[in-house]
Amino acid sequence: MRKLIRGLREFQSNYFTSHRELFEKLSEEQHPRALFITCSDSRIDPNLLTQTEPGELFIIRNAGNIIPPYGAANGGEGAAIEYAVVALGVKQIIVCGHSNCGAMKGLLQIGKLAEEMPLVYDWLKHAEATRRLIKENYQNYEGKELLDATIEENVFTQIENLRTYPAIHSKLHKGELSIYGWIYKIETGGVFVYSMERCNLQAKHDEIEFSLAENAV
Repeated sequence: MRKLIRGLREFQSNYFTSHRELFEKLSEEQHPRALFITCSDSRIDPNLLTQTEPGELFIIRNAGNIIPPYGAANGGEGAAIEYAVVALGVKQIIVCGHSNCGAMKGLLQIGKLAEEMPLVYDWLKHAEATRRLIKENYQNYEGKELLDATIEENVFTQIENLRTYPAIHSKLHKGELSIYGWIYKIETGGVFVYSMERCNLQAKHDEIEFSLAENAV
């Protein structure tokens, strides 16, 4: 806690002071460039990863960057998505998975979670489509290769789930919204970028690794 308090004081005395005008504007309104959906994992920092300032990203975080299909849950994800698209008018959505994801490890052995972490077990049921796809299409994969495939396919699954939301479906139909899938490699800092059109394809593991500078949102 002492480290957090020191950080808060440093923020107030240094960063906030030098960005006072920005925060004054943000206190009145926000105009984020994109909706960024990613995992709650402590190793992921969307603003650090994209080098964006406060107010530029509208962020949804949860275990496994999961978006339940429209009407499947009463959690905050659906409300946040609707608010971002309708009220804030974001035109770009990024679903960002990451390497060595603990939630996807749990998905691969979900039966073991029911007793020890029942809430995690219930939450990961929203990724059942990913689990079933992996089980039926990646029988020859194991270990890290299997986990990587699960992480990638889960991003595609969540993009498909996003398309079930009426507000998103309408914006996509009118060409007013773009959706992207990212996989962040913690160990290298690299990001694999996939377009929405690949959602119905098996993830390939020889994708070109794009730099953030070349694929700025």
